Amino acid sequence: MEINTVSQLTRMVRGLLEEHVGEVWVEGEVSNHRKQASGHQYCTLKDSKAQLSCVFFRGSAWNNRTPIKDGVKLRLFGELSLYEARGQYQLVVKEAQSIGAGNLHERFEALKQKLRDEGLFDPSRKQAVTRFPRRLAIVTSPTGAVIQDLLSVLQRRAPWVEILIFPVRVQGDGAHLEIIEGLNALGNRTDIDTIVLARGGGSLEDLWAFNEEALARAIDGCPIPVVSAVGHETDFSIADFVADMRAPTPSAAAELITPDQNELRHFLDDKRRQLHQLVCRRLEYLNERLTWYRRGGAMQRPLRYLAELSQQLDDRAVELGAVIQSGMKDREAQLQIHRRALRSLCPLGHVERLQAHCSAQRARLVLALKQQLTRHQDQVVSRERHLRALGPEQTLVRGYSMILDGNGKPISSVDSLRKGREITLKVRDGEVGAKVISKD
Repeated sequence: MEINTVSQLTRMVRGLLEEHVGEVWVEGEVSNHRKQASGHQYCTLKDSKAQLSCVFFRGSAWNNRTPIKDGVKLRLFGELSLYEARGQYQLVVKEAQSIGAGNLHERFEALKQKLRDEGLFDPSRKQAVTRFPRRLAIVTSPTGAVIQDLLSVLQRRAPWVEILIFPVRVQGDGAHLEIIEGLNALGNRTDIDTIVLARGGGSLEDLWAFNEEALARAIDGCPIPVVSAVGHETDFSIADFVADMRAPTPSAAAELITPDQNELRHFLDDKRRQLHQLVCRRLEYLNERLTWYRRGGAMQRPLRYLAELSQQLDDRAVELGAVIQSGMKDREAQLQIHRRALRSLCPLGHVERLQAHCSAQRARLVLALKQQLTRHQDQVVSRERHLRALGPEQTLVRGYSMILDGNGKPISSVDSLRKGREITLKVRDGEVGAKVISKD
């Protein structure tokens, strides 16, 4: 039986892939894209059931104008090979064509916009994270490097903080439901200061549990401040935007939510030195005062010292009496001013002033009415004279006469007369009957 080394077997598999598969076209969604300082680019091409590692070597013939970033759907042409150092098969890309944004990226952006419109990202909704926690809860996978990094940093910075770990799955179907269960269980407790959601880096689909809408609403409704520490610094999830604080990495979260014990020790040492200096200065001051009292007359002649104090007390009493008298005079003057003001505002005096005002207004109104009535009477008399002067009676006075028909109505035209008709002539002092003899 032939026994191969790992290198030999890997080289055999590489040869089979390059010989029997060779160059192929493949399309899928880009995730976990990264560009190295060497100029080479790497990504994972995936669909709903599988994923493929891809490499874009600098200087190769692939179209570098095609955007390569997470969430973009690409159609790639290249040679299928195997990277022997890791035993991982990969596609060495020679040509890339863009075919639009991937489904996961579209869902991410749509949910992000929806929650932003609802206000779940507003700073006003976020709770303050205490700087000096007593007990922290970490919702993460109990295995792996993330929890070890968190515990290591917390132990180094704040060893007095109690740590409660709620184990959950952080990847795969239903993982977000376990995280929600952890948030709900911890949110009902009163002895926890902060909850940390922690997970290491990964592709968009790897982090998708933290992009579920149900988890976002659970974070928003949690009564305890939630810190999102998901992925690397360049990774963003919906949980980052909804949480009360976002940490670029799990280790950074441990540093953000706890004080450094060394910094605290230095701070307390400074305060202890400052307090010691204050106490020493105070003691020196009191000692000087005590020395002064011992050397002064108070200790040698206490009765005389008391007499002087009594004299000072009398002086203060006189000064106080003068101040009181002066104050009383000022208050009396103010009282007189207020009394006069109140007297001017007394209801009876106000009523009297209103009555006098009403009487004066009434007299003015009566006088105005009389003057108006006189003017109107004069106008009536003047118009009566004018009408009388223009009336027919005045015409008769001047020697004219009026011809009236049988009904007493004035005749103004010869056409209304006929021969033999009886008429009446009205003059200034009477009327005369007449008959029409002829008319021209």
